[in-house]
Amino acid sequence: MSDEAGKTTGKKAILKNSSGMASATFLSRILGLLRVRLEAAVLGGGEIASAWFLVFAIPNLLRRVLGEGALSTALIPLIADSELQGGKEKVRRQLAVVFAYLGILLAVIVLVVSLFSWYAGRHAHEWRWEFFHSERIILTFQLLPLLMPYGFFICLVGVIGAVLNYAGVFLRPALAALILNVVLLLVLSSVLIWSLPEAGFLPVLALSVPFAGALQLILMVIRLYKVGLFPDFRKGWQERRIWKELFKLALPGMLGYGALQVSFLIDRGMAASLGSQAVPALTYVDRIVDIPIGIVAVSVSSVLMVMMSRSAAEGNCEEIADTLAYGLRMVWFTTLPLAALVVFFHNNILQLLCLGGKYTVSDLQSAHYVAIFYGMGIPFFCSLKIILPAFYARKKMKTVFAVSLTAIVANIILNYVLMQFLAQGGIALATVIASLINNGVLLLLLKRENMTGKSGEVMLSFLRSGAISFFAAWGIFELYRRFFETWATLRWQNTLAVLAVIGVVFMGIYFAGALMTRSPELREITGLIRRRKR
Repeated sequence: MSDEAGKTTGKKAILKNSSGMASATFLSRILGLLRVRLEAAVLGGGEIASAWFLVFAIPNLLRRVLGEGALSTALIPLIADSELQGGKEKVRRQLAVVFAYLGILLAVIVLVVSLFSWYAGRHAHEWRWEFFHSERIILTFQLLPLLMPYGFFICLVGVIGAVLNYAGVFLRPALAALILNVVLLLVLSSVLIWSLPEAGFLPVLALSVPFAGALQLILMVIRLYKVGLFPDFRKGWQERRIWKELFKLALPGMLGYGALQVSFLIDRGMAASLGSQAVPALTYVDRIVDIPIGIVAVSVSSVLMVMMSRSAAEGNCEEIADTLAYGLRMVWFTTLPLAALVVFFHNNILQLLCLGGKYTVSDLQSAHYVAIFYGMGIPFFCSLKIILPAFYARKKMKTVFAVSLTAIVANIILNYVLMQFLAQGGIALATVIASLINNGVLLLLLKRENMTGKSGEVMLSFLRSGAISFFAAWGIFELYRRFFETWATLRWQNTLAVLAVIGVVFMGIYFAGALMTRSPELREITGLIRRRKR
């Protein structure tokens, strides 16, 4: 097979695998939007919502560091090398060591955090710092021991998901993510139907999260067994070195992810100091922004990580560079129009998803600047997930750590400065600027290594897609503001109808503009659709 034919096949594989994973993720995100609607109605945008989102952030921190973060990304290149050397049996022995040590580490972390939180929930009101006397902080400490076991289950799910991705299984890990949303939707719906008091439903809501995590883990273990990569615990002792090698390789990334998540907690801590509306404002908008990140960036990134790791194991850096350029073009083509819609129509989206129940107009207004800045950041949040595999696949975790640490420090400083003028909107803007710094420095380093040979095509794709998206969204917004705004805000049904029409018209204009400017991304996507129909 020629080089060009191989590259074409690789591009088809990226689109095929990522599109299947994106479909499952899309379904999960749709359920996530329903969950946002119910959370807003049940929890509102004040003290209780602040506590709930702060509690959820702790096990998610663990998931991003030890589950879907540095550990799983470092594991894929090692698996690629091991399979070349000793086949699946060697991989199974190594996985036994990884899961045994990881399970022990997670159990210790969960136990320590739960015990500390249990103690703090009983004695926080005695502490000198007034910040810990607020209702949202005390409630956070009280709920965390109930929800913390979720961190244990979801971290193992994340690592197994990485192994399954390497084995070519992308759909099942994405579908497993549906379970959490389904369980929470059932509990939140029950709260609304029977009008349960806060003291009664909050513990049940917290316990439902680790229950969903346990179900996810069971399904993933079954799938791991079916693909022939279930850990061989009988002979795992032969591969004890893998844990040291993995930990050494993953440590810089773990520190980077850890610092990033600590920065996230600092964001939320600073937001909590601004008042009860700040944390919910950031979180509800973050859920909306997470839709394109999950559907597009995470789906494509998971496929790229596997492909780049195999290319790196073969020493084919040219293929890594080509894959990176293709991934960036496709991600920007799909996320720039979504970013434009969020920036111009965020008020309608938030009104439809959140307004009602305990979520008030005041809560909605507090999210205005957050939505604008987070919306602007969508393409850069997504592109970062495409750039990182180019470093992880070549085991350059230290480089990523150094760059991300710089961006984190900038983020914290900018948080403090910008929140003085824009409140929680300043925290959102600081996050976007830090992401731009991270993207820019990493791309500059790749350019020095001659890993951005198609940078002209990538930049042209960004400018073309960005210009079409902006002018299409701006034109539709002006028409909406003059003729339909008053009618659209009368009832939620009106808002839904207007957003549906806007979405259809916008995508029609966007694809027409892409067709007129001969966008190669549009040809590649429509080509995949035609092949699937055949």
